[in-house]
This record gives sequence, C-alpha cells and structure tokens, in this order.
Amino acid sequence: MHDMMDMNAVTEDVMRGKYLTFLVGDVSYGIEISYIKEIISVQEITLVPHTHAYVKGIINLRGTVVPVIDMGMRFGGMEVIYTEQTCIIVLSMDEMIVGILVDGVQDVLNIDDENIQDPPKTTGNSIKNNFIKAVGVSGGEVRQLIDVYTVFEMGLADGGSH
Repeated sequence: MHDMMDMNAVTEDVMRGKYLTFLVGDVSYGIEISYIKEIISVQEITLVPHTHAYVKGIINLRGTVVPVIDMGMRFGGMEVIYTEQTCIIVLSMDEMIVGILVDGVQDVLNIDDENIQDPPKTTGNSIKNNFIKAVGVSGGEVRQLIDVYTVFEMGLADGGSH
C-alpha cells in the first residue's frame, strides 16, 4: 500500500513542469502534459448539428465518442487548415475526454515554476486571453500556457440543456 502512494507521487513529480507545445496558426501554445492522453492523426470527424461552430464534430476513438474542437476557431481566428502536420491532441480532464484540432505538435518542454508568469494584462476583450493561464519562458522563447478548463467549460457547459 505504501509503495503505491510513493509511485503516484513519483509519477506526478515526473509530469510536473512538462508542457506539450503545439501550433495554432503560427502561434505556439503549451498545455500541461498531465492532461494529454494521446496524439492522433486527423481522422473522419462526424458533424454534429446545433453545436458551436468551433466544435468540428465527434470521432470514434476505439469505442469512445470524443468531441473535437478546432482550436483556431475556438480562439476566435481561422479554422485549422489540414496539412501533414495537422493532428488531434486527445485530452483527459476529470471524467471528460476531448480532442483538440491543432496545426501541429512541436515538442515537450520543461518549464520550471520560476519561469512561469501571469499573462500580461491587455486592453480590449480578446477572447483568446481568457484561455491563457500563464506565460512560460523556455530556451528564451515565450509560450502561452492554456487553461484547459476555460477552453472547454465555455464551449461545452453552455451547449444546450438536457
């Protein structure tokens, strides 16, 4: 029993400070690696009527129905354009599994807590800024770190009542 708890602590510690970076348009974003279930190539997406425009539809991932969100549109910009680099990052948050369609995956970065800052305050009400939890600096480059819960709460929570 004691070993099991230690193992969980080690796993959590190994994940800490690691971010998968990916492109939406020509902007690089980061997401905590602990949310990432897998990265898959684009497959057939079934359209779902009466959803937000940025919800591309659903995919069948080995028997699990996974909604797919176009991150370009979710950030208030252009649709993700399909290329060889386009992929779906499958995220697992609590009990929810969601796919995000991105222009390409870059790499996994270690970003220590001391290199993470609050996002700069901006004037205007850019919707994209609501999704940015922090800004991380790694290797002299700045990455905007996404708040996964904000991205999906706003998209899925208000999508009609049951």
